[in-house]
Amino acid sequence: MNNFNFYSPTYFAFGRDAENQTGALVKRFCGSSAPDGSSAPDAAKVLIHYGGGSVVRSGLLDRVKASLDGEGIAHVELGGVKPNPRSGLVYEGIELARREGVNFVLALGGGSAIDSSKAIAAGAVYDGDFWDFYAGKPIEEALPVGTVLTIAAAGSEGSPDSVITNENGMFKRGASGDAIRPRFSVLNPALTQTLPPYQTACGITDILAHLYERYLTNTREVEVTDRLIEALMLTMIHEGPRVIENPDNYEARANIMWAGMMAHNNACGVGRSQDWNSHNIEHELSALYDCAHGAGLAVTMPAVFGYVMEHDVMRFAQVAVRVWGCAMDFAHPEVTARAGIAALRRFLKSIGMPETLGELGGKEEDIPRLVDVLCNGDGRPGSITGFVTLNEEDCANIYRRML
Repeated sequence: MNNFNFYSPTYFAFGRDAENQTGALVKRFCGSSAPDGSSAPDAAKVLIHYGGGSVVRSGLLDRVKASLDGEGIAHVELGGVKPNPRSGLVYEGIELARREGVNFVLALGGGSAIDSSKAIAAGAVYDGDFWDFYAGKPIEEALPVGTVLTIAAAGSEGSPDSVITNENGMFKRGASGDAIRPRFSVLNPALTQTLPPYQTACGITDILAHLYERYLTNTREVEVTDRLIEALMLTMIHEGPRVIENPDNYEARANIMWAGMMAHNNACGVGRSQDWNSHNIEHELSALYDCAHGAGLAVTMPAVFGYVMEHDVMRFAQVAVRVWGCAMDFAHPEVTARAGIAALRRFLKSIGMPETLGELGGKEEDIPRLVDVLCNGDGRPGSITGFVTLNEEDCANIYRRML
């Protein structure tokens, strides 16, 4: 196990009607750097940032505003966040936050609303272009961020990470920093019960991807985090079909929601190298085709895993046995490893996820463009690095596997 530092101070309010605590939580954490909120100022002005009509139709936006009003907290709104959140709305949010004197950003929605809120929070206190952070500059300061989660998927409600699509070139990049880790997150599983099955399945896929990206490591002797990851994978395999069959299964949704947070606040990733090649490869799909991130990962992961499996056959065989219940072929561990990848593919198909690039709208003639942006865009050195280093030819071969 490698040396590590781990700091995860987000306060979680979990359960039915938890969104009614939002005003009190903003008041507690606005401007504070300590989890107990002891240095919070008397006054707050909140930017409520959200996507389309679902938070309006469900009444969630009104309930949150009423909670803020009840604490005497001023607020302004900016809707319009789309899946694969865009840089243009971030710039608009930064301008609004500065003009209105906002000192807290509150995200209502899923990972897209949260990631966009984090970008606004960082950009509002920065003299340069917020995209500098997504080009590699560390985020050291930001307005405090809180979230009210409506979909279990990205894990952004507990992580220091954000991903934004740059509309000048249509490519996705990530940024990270403890300054944008949410001060609090409200998690009410009932808010996810109205999600269409496809969106629920996309969320389950994203959670599994976050776990696989940490599981694929070159660090040895990481049994504790291996077992944590495996337990969360097994939870998703158990609860996924239950919630697809019965969308109103609150207990299944509760387990999925908490697993989604655990999968990405990095409690499972400390002390070990991580992969993230599947995410990097998928980002170009959702940027170009505007497909759901989880759907893109469902197509990407089996292709990537099959391509890199020989780098560490026993790691793939281990997850095949421990998680997918495959029999271990000690004479031919590669057989077990492939069986585990096939089991993942079958599971994703069973919950309604796509299998091929064509189902996402992709075409073979797009592959050179995808590879060029992936490997060379925004200053990349002609390759991506994770569990293994993949050059342009490798990435093109992986995209072809998706066909």
